[in-house]
Amino acid sequence: MTGPRGWALVTGASSGIGRELARCAGAEGYNLVLSGRDEAALADLARQIEAASGVTARPCPADLSKPGAAGDLWTRACALAEGPIHVLVNNAGLGRYGDFASDTDGDAREDELITVNIVAATELMRLAIHAMRHRGAGRVLNVASAAGFMPGPNMAVYHASKAYLLHLSEAVAEELKSTSITVTALCPGATRTAFFERAETETTWLMKLTPMPSAETVAKAGWRACMAGRRVVVTGADNKLFTFLTRLAPRRLVTMLTGWFLRRAG
Repeated sequence: MTGPRGWALVTGASSGIGRELARCAGAEGYNLVLSGRDEAALADLARQIEAASGVTARPCPADLSKPGAAGDLWTRACALAEGPIHVLVNNAGLGRYGDFASDTDGDAREDELITVNIVAATELMRLAIHAMRHRGAGRVLNVASAAGFMPGPNMAVYHASKAYLLHLSEAVAEELKSTSITVTALCPGATRTAFFERAETETTWLMKLTPMPSAETVAKAGWRACMAGRRVVVTGADNKLFTFLTRLAPRRLVTMLTGWFLRRAG
């Protein structure tokens, strides 16, 4: 079955920004393959989107922290779509707060973070673009972060993973500039989602300092940018200003200030 706009695969669709991006895709007429770890949440979201938008939405649970999970997800998603995937939304991601050198208990969680944020995202992007090249068109939306613009003491691996995804997106977008395939990096700041709970941070002080936008607001901005073929979108005026200033300030100062900010938030 093919909808009016084709099929979109959304990872991390169980909650937060991923869930809202799935709603955006459905509202524009895309059939959906919804991936995440919470099977019940995916099934509920699929029912909601089908009722609201009249498209087909199929749950496809996956734990992208497991070896080989990304390739397996792509195979299953293509089978569920019974045809090509026209849009890949790489939203699945993990975060963790803690000192890199001293917290040996975090090793396994950091390994999972690297697998999900870097390895799985890269593999899905490669598989999607390979298929899109064969077809001649397609769109990729990678959910990076404003954190990708700066080093993050106390969230060092997370910030590094988002810098990787941001730079990968920009580089591949340049490689594909003569094609009808676009790659967009969505770079939100702190957003009202369950992400901070999973990252083990306390957000009360952070929310008072910088009011967090809703996942819906961030998702709509990212989806519009993806459909317009923009390469990078930073959401929120404060985040746009801050990421701009990080390019002008000395790197050590940026790192020190970010570390101070994260220690207060953590």
